[in-house]
Amino acid sequence: MKVLYEDNHIIVINKKAGEIVQGDKTGDTSLCDTMKQYIKEKYCKPGNVFIGLPHRLDRPVSGVVVFAKTSKALERLNEMFRDGKIDKRYWAIVKDVPAEPERELTHWIVRNEKLNKSFVHEKEVKNSKRATLRYKVIAASRMYNLVEVELLTGRHHQIRCQLAAIGCPIKGDLKYGAKRSNPDGSISLHARSVKFIHPVSKQLIEITAPVPEEPLWQSFEKA
Repeated sequence: MKVLYEDNHIIVINKKAGEIVQGDKTGDTSLCDTMKQYIKEKYCKPGNVFIGLPHRLDRPVSGVVVFAKTSKALERLNEMFRDGKIDKRYWAIVKDVPAEPERELTHWIVRNEKLNKSFVHEKEVKNSKRATLRYKVIAASRMYNLVEVELLTGRHHQIRCQLAAIGCPIKGDLKYGAKRSNPDGSISLHARSVKFIHPVSKQLIEITAPVPEEPLWQSFEKA
């Protein structure tokens, strides 16, 4: 676990692909549990330790995760994420270059909880939610392209299904159309950075998460 930022109210880490943020039916140790243990040991706290989670990342995704260490911070962060007051940038590696190098995408997404998958529609349909993001191609290698995504809404698998909808599934993402998996089971999507006004101190916080230690990711970060 790599801590990127910590103060009395929040802690921000760089999640590895494969780690789960919150406990699920697998029973695997979650980052919430790990954070509680970290705080308990570092600060010699007795009893139960508070940790709040204002947002999530899918298990095969890496990058920035923000946790709240106090209920006050959690309440305000929840509101900030809900109201779009936190600037979230993602990096995605795709094989096929988008038809337009820079664009805003708006779709209507329907989540199928049984399949744990979201489906994209061009127009509003029953049970759909509006999903908007902006993307920009920022680098290219011989076989792959690096796309930066600004997430404007927070829908289930939003980046994954919206990029797939324009013919650019994320590398390794079999669920949304990639032709082969990544060796470690990850998908090549990384929560690169967050920028927001601190919920308590009101200072500007800007945090960038280094990319995974994998040759393709490293080559793009150094480009």
